[in-house]
Amino acid sequence: MPVAIRPASEAMPIVREGMPATSRFGLRIGYLLQTRGWKTPSGPSFLGCQHTRASRVQHFDIRGLQHSATGPTIAEPSTTLQRDDHPPNSSRELVLYNTMSRSKEVFQLQHPTSRPVTMYVCGVTVYDYSHIGHARAYVTFDVLYRLLEWLGYDVLYVRNFTDIDDKIIKRANEQGQDVSVLTQKFIQEFRTDMQLLGCRLPTKEPKATEYINEMVEMIKAILSNGHGYEAHGDVYFDTESCQGYGRLSGRTQEDNRAGKRVAVDERKKNAADFALWKSAKPGEPSWPSPWGQGRPGWHIECSCMIKELIGPVLDIHGGGSDLVFPHHENELAQSQAAAAPCDRELMLNGTDFVRYWVHNGFVNVDSEKMSKSLGNFFTIRDVLQKHHPMALRWLLLSMQYRQPLNYTARGLEEAGQAVYYMLQTLLDAEATLPAAGENDVVHGSSQSPDASNLEGTGRDLVTAAEEALCDDLNTAVALAALYSALKSMNELMHTKKGRKTKGRLKILAGCVEGVRSVLGILGIDSNDPERQLQEMRQLALDRAGLSEEDVQRIIGERAQAREAKDFAKADELRAKLLKSGISMMDTPQGTTWRPGT
Repeated sequence: MPVAIRPASEAMPIVREGMPATSRFGLRIGYLLQTRGWKTPSGPSFLGCQHTRASRVQHFDIRGLQHSATGPTIAEPSTTLQRDDHPPNSSRELVLYNTMSRSKEVFQLQHPTSRPVTMYVCGVTVYDYSHIGHARAYVTFDVLYRLLEWLGYDVLYVRNFTDIDDKIIKRANEQGQDVSVLTQKFIQEFRTDMQLLGCRLPTKEPKATEYINEMVEMIKAILSNGHGYEAHGDVYFDTESCQGYGRLSGRTQEDNRAGKRVAVDERKKNAADFALWKSAKPGEPSWPSPWGQGRPGWHIECSCMIKELIGPVLDIHGGGSDLVFPHHENELAQSQAAAAPCDRELMLNGTDFVRYWVHNGFVNVDSEKMSKSLGNFFTIRDVLQKHHPMALRWLLLSMQYRQPLNYTARGLEEAGQAVYYMLQTLLDAEATLPAAGENDVVHGSSQSPDASNLEGTGRDLVTAAEEALCDDLNTAVALAALYSALKSMNELMHTKKGRKTKGRLKILAGCVEGVRSVLGILGIDSNDPERQLQEMRQLALDRAGLSEEDVQRIIGERAQAREAKDFAKADELRAKLLKSGISMMDTPQGTTWRPGT
C-alpha cells in the first residue's frame, strides 16, 4: 500500500495559549488527518458479490483507499477444533472463539475457492459522538480485518450505520433538527474518529434507511412463515414459534418471562417478543408498509443488510458482548424465520446464518462500568483532545479482546510512553541506517507478505506476533513481542556490546522491517516518527499547561542547581516536572525531556 511520508520540517500547527479547547482540538484533528495522507476515490468502485445491489448502496472499496496508517468473559475451552487446509499465504491456522459453541474453533471458509471471507460488524447508532467502548470494538475488528488480509484472504467487510432509531428521533427533536441532518453529521464524526484511530474503511458502510423496502419484504416472509403477528399497526416477532431461540446467549424462555427484569407490554404475546415494525407516531419519519405507515425495529436492519449485501450465510459476525442478547439473538431468529428453502440448504444445521460469532469484552473505567450517571463516560473525542490516537489504540490492544479492559488515566499515559518509545526507536534507526540502501526499509511498506525474507530478531518477531494473533487475536502477546524487539534494537544502537555485534546493521534493518510489519497488522501508525513524536510532546505540554519555553527554563534552572551542587533543588525541579507528566532525560549530549506519567 502506498505510504505518504510527510517532511520532518512540517511541524504541528501553533496552538496558542488562551485558545478555546474546541478550537485547539479542531486544529489538531485537521492536522492529524492531513498528515496521515488520507485519500478517497473520486467515485465509488464496487466489489461484485452475490446479493449485492451495487447500484443502490453507497460504500467505499478498500482497493480505492490510500492512507499512511497502515458482557461477559467466557471461559477458555479445553479443546480446539481442527481442519486440514491452511490460509492462502500462511501455514498457520487462524483460531477464533465462537460465542455460539463456547469454544475456540479453527477458522475455515465455507467455500475456500469461490468467495472472500465475509465479515459483518454492527455499527453505531448515529446520534452522538462515539465512546471508548465503540473504539475497542472497531479497533478489534480492524485488526482482524488486517490479519485476514495478511494471511492472504480476500475480505468483504461490512459495517452498518443505524440512522433511524428512537434515540435519534428524540435527539433530533431536542435540537430542532431534521433526523437526516443529525445522522449525517454523526456519520462524519464517527468516520473522523475511526481515521484518527487508524481503522481502515470497511468494504461497505450501508445505512439502515437505504434498505427499508428490503426490510418490509423480510418481515412479510417472517409473517408468511408463521413467526410473527400484527398488533395495532405494529408487527412483532413470536419468539416461542422459533425453534432454538436463546441458543446464542444461553437464555431460556423462562429467563425472558415478564416480571422483575422484563417489561410488560400488553400488545405482545410473550415478554421476549420484539418489534419488527413500529407504527408511525406524529412527527416521526415513516415509510409505507402493508401494516400502515411506520418504521422498522432495530434488529431487523442487520439481518436484512447481511442478506442483501453478503448472502444467506455469513462467515464472521462481530460486535460487543452487550449485543449477544438481545440484538444478535434476535438477528439469528429473524434470519432463520425468514429463510427460503434454498437459503436453509446453505445454513449451518439448516438454521444458522452465521458461522463464527465473535464478541469483544466491555471497557470499564477505573474498575467500574462506564456510565454517564457515574461521571466516568468518555467519548473518543474527549480522549483525543489530550492524548495521541496511537496511545489510545495501543491501550485498547493491550488486553486480549474478549477480556474486560480497565481504562485508567495512568494506563493511557503508560500506553503513550510505549508508543513514544517505539517511535523514538524507529527514528533512531533512521539515523543509524543511512548507507547501502538500508534506510529504504525505514520508509518502506509495513505490509510485508510474510517473514520468509527476514532474519534473526525481525523474523522471530513476525513469527511470534503472527502466532499470537492467530490464537484468537491475542494482541497483548503480540505487543509484548514487539516491545522485546524494540529493546533489542536499542541495544544494537546504544550499547557498547550491541555496537560491536557482527552484522549489526543487517540485523537492525531486519528488526525495523519486522517491527513495521507487525505494526501494520496491528494498525499502529509509525510512518513518520519525527512528526508523531512532536505531536506527542505537544500533547504532553498541553496536559501539563506548560510551553516548551517553560520546560527549557526549568531544565536550565536544574542544570544551574547541579553545577552549584544544590542537588536537593535539582531533585525538586525534576520532581516538579515529573508530577506534570514531563520526564527529564540526562544524556551525554545534555538534558532533554519526554512525556512521562
